[in-house]
Parts: sequence; C-alpha cells; structure tokens
Amino acid sequence: HTYARTQTKMATGDNDDTTTQRQEEKQENPKTKKPRIEPSSHKQQQNKYEVEEFTKLPEELQDIDFSQRISWRKFSPYVIDKPLPLTPTTTIIKPLEEGTTLRLDVHGISGRARACTLNLPHGPIRTPVFMPVGTKGTIKGMTTSEILEDKKALNHGIILANTYHLASAPGTELVAEMGGLHKFMNWPRNILTDSGGFQMVSLLKLAEITEEGVTFEHPDTGDRMLLRPEDSIAHQNRIGADIIMALDDVVSSVADDPVRFRVATYRTLRWLDRCFDAHGNKDTQNLFPIVQGGLDTSIGGLREHCLAGFRNRDSVHTITGYAIGGLAGGESKDEFWRVVDQCCKALPDDKPRYLMGVGYPLDLVVCTALGVDMYDCVYPTRTARFGVALVPEPG
Repeated sequence: HTYARTQTKMATGDNDDTTTQRQEEKQENPKTKKPRIEPSSHKQQQNKYEVEEFTKLPEELQDIDFSQRISWRKFSPYVIDKPLPLTPTTTIIKPLEEGTTLRLDVHGISGRARACTLNLPHGPIRTPVFMPVGTKGTIKGMTTSEILEDKKALNHGIILANTYHLASAPGTELVAEMGGLHKFMNWPRNILTDSGGFQMVSLLKLAEITEEGVTFEHPDTGDRMLLRPEDSIAHQNRIGADIIMALDDVVSSVADDPVRFRVATYRTLRWLDRCFDAHGNKDTQNLFPIVQGGLDTSIGGLREHCLAGFRNRDSVHTITGYAIGGLAGGESKDEFWRVVDQCCKALPDDKPRYLMGVGYPLDLVVCTALGVDMYDCVYPTRTARFGVALVPEPG
C-alpha cells in the first residue's frame, strides 16, 4: 500500500468571511519593544529545499489515476440507482452508541441538498446548520443564556471557538483547569474549534510558516508562539470541543503563487498525519481534515491531490467528517462555488461536510444546494454589532 509505505518512511525519518475577519485581527503593536517577525512574502519564506522537495507529488499519490475525478462512498444523485439509506425523522433522540463520537442520520434529499441530524456528544443538531462564532469563548454582545433561551430565533446546538485566540488568552491550560470550554463558558451544547490555520492568512504579517509549524507574534504583547500540528491538537484536547480541526497550511485564495499553493497542499497532508498521531481524545472528540488546494479544480489539480490523500487516510483512520477550507478570501463567486461543487461531489455522502468561514445568505443557499451541511462566519454577529439587521427583501 503506497500510503503505508510513505508513512513508514516518514516515521523512520526518511522523509468568518475572511475580509471582515482580517479587519478584526490586530496586526500592529507600536508599544512593544520586543523584536518582531519581519513581514515577508511566502516566496521569501521558501528556500531551495522547500521548492525542490515540497512541491513533488507525494509518493502515496503517484500510483493514483488522476485522469478520473476523485470520489468515494457516493450514492444518488452522484451514482445512479444507488440510493443513500435514509433515517426517518423522529422526536425521540437516539443516543450515540458506546465508543462513537458522531452519527449522521440523513432524513431526506432534494437534488444534492439534504436534511440530516448530526448526533454529537453534547446533543443532536439539525442540518444544514449555521454555527455562530465565539472566537474567544463567547459570542460578542450576547450571553450564553440568551443564545439558549431564545427558542424562536436562536436556540443553537453548536457554536465555534478559535484555538489560536484561546491559547493566547486565557490559555488552554487554564480552560482545562476550569473543566474545559463547556464549563468555562457555561455552554451545555456542542462546540467546534478551528485549529488556528486561518490565522496564517489573517495574521500573515505576524506569522512565519515552516515545515515544523507556524510561529505567530502576539499582536498585543509581542510574544512569539509556535503552533505545530501537535500543539494545535494538544490545545484543542484541553479545550474539549466536540469537533476539532486539523492544522492545515492555509494560503489566501487570491494569492498569485502556484508554488506556495502546491507546498501548502502537500504540507496539509503531512500535517494531518501529525494531527492524527497527536490526538489524545479519540473517544470523545471528532477530528476533521480540511481540504486545501487553492482554486485549482482541474482534473488532476491540487484540490484533487488533497482529496486523494484524504481518501487514502479514510481507510486507515476513523474520520467522522470533512471540512472545505481556503475560501471566502476575495475570490469570485464562480471560482468559490466551483471548489465547493467539486468537494461535495468527491467527499463521502455518509459524513458531514463543513464549509469554513462562509455565512453570506446567498452562499448558504447555493452551497446547501451543492451538498454542504455546516457553516460558520463572523458576518451576522459583527453586522449586528454595527447596528444593522438582516431582513427579507420586500415582495
């Protein structure tokens, strides 16, 4: 097995809406006297070894026929006369079986859109679902009780928090001492944590990215923090979220740097293996990989390479869901929707699909029609804090 051979070599040493989110990330700190990480382009960060070694097609992918689109465990409408088994909708909550951390019950399909129940350790969630963003363990401007008790408008079953920001302050060790983020913020339902990969884009001027990991300079104190795949998973294990994300190498979707995209795509696969190895709470937390590859949706392109790598790992690891990343960064709607279309056609139909950082109303409708189940974005809560309400168009 090519993937297994590659893993053996590596083990033995042979081998939110992005625009608005970036506005919220502080990138300047004139008060600190500590040395800063000098801003540099991704090209400047790549040395000759990276270009030669890290842009090669990984050995595990060299025997794959990329003349055909990558996909696995597909049903109708993707495969003719192979209907996906449906689960009747019921008000009776069927608990998770012992030893499982996620179950996806598909109740109905319309075209490629689907209505499901995502069963997690802290309760069931009906999908499609939008997850409000509580970056630092709280949704700004709202209390936990308000989110829970507003049965008509809110009543969310899952919210999102950010690993990088919680690791920076108050620190995940303190969160763990308080009993995990659920108790820390008095939230009895499900939590998903981002791995910190997004900050490679939003805090690029304060980041230095290498094969080991990414070093951030704290925007307030000037302190440096190394976030390796192992560190990201350790932080998320301490936070105790129900769904945690693998640390991926993220490049702005509008960057004009094909070499950097290739390096990031293959590095995302290598970092995923390190995340699996570091994950210490497999019996309580779900680890989702994140599909990368820029806007390259061509046959045999980078998105296909990443998907093929995930398909290899699907037979080795227990992967309970997948995320689509690297989007909502300023690319055109046509380019954006093409990537979502490709990934939904490829990823298995018996697992949830999470589209990261997307929350504009039009995108929610279109991407749900393409087969997405989960979303998150700072857009609605930030817009509300600016004094703007989202209402239906007249007529």
